[in-house]
Formats: sequence, structure tokens, C-alpha cells
Amino acid sequence: MRKVIHIVGARPNFMKVAPIYKAIRARGVLHQRLVHTGQHYDVKMSDVFFSDLGLPAPEVHLGIGSGSHAEQTARMMVEMEKVFLQEKPDLVSVVGDVNSTLAAALVTSKLAIPLAHVEAGLRSRERYQPEEVNRVVTDRLSELLLTPSRDADANLLEEGVPSSRIHFVGNVMIDSLLSNQEKAEQLSTLRDLGLSARQYAVATLHRPVNVDDPKLLVGLIGSLRDVARRLPLVFPVHPRTRKMLTEQGWLAELERAPGMKLVEPMGYLEFLALTSQARVILTDSGGLQEEATALGVPCLTLREQTERPVTVEVGTNEVVGTDAARILAAVDRILAGQGKQGRVPELWDGRTGERIADLYARSVGAQGQARASA
Repeated sequence: MRKVIHIVGARPNFMKVAPIYKAIRARGVLHQRLVHTGQHYDVKMSDVFFSDLGLPAPEVHLGIGSGSHAEQTARMMVEMEKVFLQEKPDLVSVVGDVNSTLAAALVTSKLAIPLAHVEAGLRSRERYQPEEVNRVVTDRLSELLLTPSRDADANLLEEGVPSSRIHFVGNVMIDSLLSNQEKAEQLSTLRDLGLSARQYAVATLHRPVNVDDPKLLVGLIGSLRDVARRLPLVFPVHPRTRKMLTEQGWLAELERAPGMKLVEPMGYLEFLALTSQARVILTDSGGLQEEATALGVPCLTLREQTERPVTVEVGTNEVVGTDAARILAAVDRILAGQGKQGRVPELWDGRTGERIADLYARSVGAQGQARASA
């Protein structure tokens, strides 16, 4: 039986891989292996997601851990090469734009192993962002480019990618959201935090461009404190962000801020319970922009650009940057009932994992139950 290896490394990867893994397992036409690089190694950032999403424990855990971009990527490449040489996969599947994705792309290109990139074609056109470099390089090295939206197709065609390699399959992360939303909302998450549905905000910050610059970070934290004066604000603190807040001596002060609820990173179901019932989401996360659009929750992106323009053009997302006055004005509009209305984009229908499974089976020549992909 032909073999596909799935690479995961950070929490955004897990909810994207789960629907693909389950769809392939249901068809029974491919052998699959799950390789966890350990890029996110904290239990709350990693392990709990496997149980929440019904994924098996990874067959291979590389245990890479933290480090600079170069150190982390280099260690991943060394260990991945060993795995690929031993496993001899017919296809390697990567998702998103993290360092684990880039490392797999580089190793497969050297070993002449076909690579499939899920979420291909997304562009912020900000090359100073590590994620943008990872996206561009991975797409250049991929044989199958699986796009979540039509703008991603257009980006790839503009860059000279042959149309035969581009496959519009939809947004696989929405598969996980739709299949778990009801279960998540039955949890006691809101009650445990003393919250009422639609009466609180959720904020996340983790991108290096926002978190690693103390001047920019303190401005964003000040904006979040102002939002918390308007309605309760739940802030799951990413380890990277917590480290910076602690080093700058701001963490204790923020914990005492009126209306601010600082919590540890949550599992997938807990966090979905929180975001699905929020009044507004403030974030620098690309995935959360997409989830907010699927949930119909107003979203304010704390960056100057987004690689998910469909969430702005079609969905509930508004890019507000990092200026405090602009952020607070947008929050006030939402609280006044003037938040951005949106709709769900094309093929964000909960069946993207099935389309990907069929495409993978066809691409490696697997026979059996594979159906024609959209």
C-alpha cells in the first residue's frame, strides 16, 4: 500500500491534519504515518490537541523544541531526513507556514519525494515575516498545491506555477471547527471563567513582529487593557508572549488590570467554546481570522496586512493594525451593533479533508475507494 507522511509541529497544524488523516483512514487506500517535530512541545500547545481532535499519538516524535529559526529548522531537517530515508513515503503532506513545514519542504526536495502543501498560495507580501518566507519557499518546492481560497490560486498563477499543480480544495481547518463546535459549546468553559455568551472579548498575540518588539508590544497591551475596560477580555497567553511580558516586567501589572482575564493556552475544544461565543476577537493569528469568519464573530486583526484576504472581502474580519485609536474605534463600532457582517467563503463546507484524501490517493496511484475530487 502506498504511504503518505503527515508533518505536524505547532498547534495550528493539528486541526488541519486531523480531517485529512480521518478521511484517508476511512477510505483505507493509503498507509499513513504522523510525524510530530516537537516545534510546540508544551502540553497545552501540543499534546492536548491530539486527544481533542481524535488524532492518534504520532508514530514519530522528533522532540526538536525551541531555538532560533535557523537552529530549529536545521535540527528538524537532520531528523526528518532520517525518517524519510527509513519510511520511504510516496508523498509527504505539510500544512500551514511554520518552520516544520519549511524543513519538510527542503528535505523532500533533496530526496526527490513528492510534497503536498495544504494552505498553499496565501500571501501577506511581507517578506520580513518568517511565516511568509516559509509559505513562498514551500510552495516553490511542492508538487501539489492545495489552496483554501480563490485568491490563493491567483497568487500562485501570478508567480508562474502551472495550473495543473494547483488544486482548490477549500479550508480544511473549518472541517475541524464544524465537526467539533457543538461538543465544544457544551463544555463549562464560559461558566468556569464567569462569562456570558456574547458579553466578552477574546485576544491572542503570538507573532514575532508584534511580540518581539517591546515598544510595539506595550502599545498592543495598552489597547487590550482599554478594551477590557469596555467588556471582559480573555487573553490566553502564548509562551512566547508570556516570556516577553515577564522580561519587560509587565505581566503582573496586566494580571491586575480591570476586566482582564489572563489564562494559559487552552486545548482546542476549550478555545473553540470561547471563540464561538465571543462578542469580538482581536488577534494576529491567521487561523483565528478564518475561524472567526466561519463562526460569524467579528474579528479585528492586529497587523497591517493579512495573508487571508478572503476573511476581509467575504468574512467578518477587519484589519486594524496596531494603532490604539483605530483598534478602540473598531471595538466601539462592534459594541454599538455596527460590527462587520460576513458570509462563509466558497468550499468552507466541512468536506475539504475528503477532497484532499481523494486527491492524495489519485496522485500516488492508489486504487480502491477514492472518489473524484472537486
